[in-house]
Amino acid sequence: MTRIITIKDVALRAGVSPKTVSRVLNDEAHVRPGVRAAVQQVIADLDYRPNAYARSLSSSRSYLLGLLLDDPGSGYAADIQLGALIRCRARGYHLVVEPVDVAADGWLSALGSSLRSLRLDGAMLTPPLCDNQRLLDLLDDIGLPYVRISPSTDIDRSGFVRMDDRAAAYEMTSYLLGLGHRVIGFIKGDPTHSSSAERFDGYCAALADAGGLFAHAFVREGDFSFRSGLTLGEDLLGSATLPSAIFSSNDDMALGVLISAIKLGIAVPGMLSVAGFDDAPTARAAWPQLTTIRQPKGEMAAAAVDILVDPRYRSNVHDAAFRRLLDYSLVQRSSTGRFELDSRWAPAI
Repeated sequence: MTRIITIKDVALRAGVSPKTVSRVLNDEAHVRPGVRAAVQQVIADLDYRPNAYARSLSSSRSYLLGLLLDDPGSGYAADIQLGALIRCRARGYHLVVEPVDVAADGWLSALGSSLRSLRLDGAMLTPPLCDNQRLLDLLDDIGLPYVRISPSTDIDRSGFVRMDDRAAAYEMTSYLLGLGHRVIGFIKGDPTHSSSAERFDGYCAALADAGGLFAHAFVREGDFSFRSGLTLGEDLLGSATLPSAIFSSNDDMALGVLISAIKLGIAVPGMLSVAGFDDAPTARAAWPQLTTIRQPKGEMAAAAVDILVDPRYRSNVHDAAFRRLLDYSLVQRSSTGRFELDSRWAPAI
């Protein structure tokens, strides 16, 4: 049987005290950089895994972090969860996933009871929960530190991690304009998500800067689901005149548009360019592969974990140092191409 490596083994190999190893594991201050690096190297060499239960007994921490999700089955949620899980493991924490259905009767009371019994060290909130005032008030009442992922309201209320959705949508729309497209359809996301409005605003701004090419006739509102993209794609592409490109607020809806184009015999990208947002795994599995905005979902979740486990955060939740803006990137794939004018397509406005 393989012997379990203990904190004493790490301390002995590194030539320090177990307390110093504990400080390194908890990312505490007052550890010299050279000592910290040496301890971290020994931890890696020995493949040391802290025992969360034992650690919780010897301190006021539970070494549990919560991730609150409104739609745990979505691709977005899966990427966020994976990013948080990997970073939690690296930091010696365990992740607890809590689905939250704000449409259910008594959801707030049930969630409060669950969170109090779990004794979490902190929680991460994803959209649209990150902007739910009743939920934020509950967490404040409980005294549970939280970090929000992509919030749009009460920005100063807590630490957060986000990207610039408006700028990303502006860049994608400008990219399509650069390919010669002048009538670009747009499918909005779920209106309860703040990112939906920001992405639509970026799309509108890019069209306005290019000369006022916006047309209400080529805009639809979806809900981030594949089904809504399929239905709205058929609606947009079943008209007498067509947009030459359709930009959807996420990849699931863009894939729905892609399938609707195939059903209607519209070649992509020869007759229609399709673009999405997120860079979900399905964007690379589709054919043609989807041009999209890569949203750093895993990195945002990892950054949220780093903020929560920072010993300074609990007493400095309003500090600007705990607000992170991460970069996005436009990923060009084969679902978009240059526009060649055809009589079925709407003329430039």
